[in-house]
Amino acid sequence: MHRPARWGLGAAGAGVLLILGLELTSLDEINPIRRTISEHGLGPGGWVFGLGVGLLAAGSAAIAVSLARRRLAGIVGTIALMGWSVGLFLTAWFEKHDWSVGPSMSGSIHRVGSFVAFLCLPLAVVVIARPRSRAWRRERSRATLVAFGLGVCSALWVAGIGTMIFIGAQDGLPWYRVMPLGLVERGLAVTEVAALLALGVWAAAERLDAAPAQPEPAGRSRAMRSST
Repeated sequence: MHRPARWGLGAAGAGVLLILGLELTSLDEINPIRRTISEHGLGPGGWVFGLGVGLLAAGSAAIAVSLARRRLAGIVGTIALMGWSVGLFLTAWFEKHDWSVGPSMSGSIHRVGSFVAFLCLPLAVVVIARPRSRAWRRERSRATLVAFGLGVCSALWVAGIGTMIFIGAQDGLPWYRVMPLGLVERGLAVTEVAALLALGVWAAAERLDAAPAQPEPAGRSRAMRSST
């Protein structure tokens, strides 16, 4: 396995487990249908949430490095995947708005980071794993197809959210009230993280075009030496 991708999968998996643990232990405090995942950052387990998102961001960056070193990502794919990582780091470091006390600089940066992350990941996956790319033709695998399919699903999630926000704006509704925000965000997050992990599995796999050379038949080898 490619070492950076292996480390990336481990870090991302650990981050996902930490956030999932928070989700399961906070069901009686945070409504997963209406409240966003970032609500965990405002509670006593805020440091766990920050650590989980930070690990996911670090793992994503390692996967991006692995894909770039193996020439599977390209410039656009690498920049987009790094944009997802940077957005996650901003989300982990800066807390979201606490609407009980009003907006804050930290909350504004948190929001920008989350938007950047959610927008960059679908672009990165679709560009990197698209069927007509040179990397796909050279090293296609089941993980590639899964990643591309999940990348398309992530893009559809983002398009659907954008459409709902536009419709709500026409009716004068705040963007966060036009949909069950917590449920929609969790659906998008699960899809995007699954797409990232599929990319990581692809990056960690052995090269498919590096088949061992077959030894020449002895008779053919002697014939070539005698002809020279």
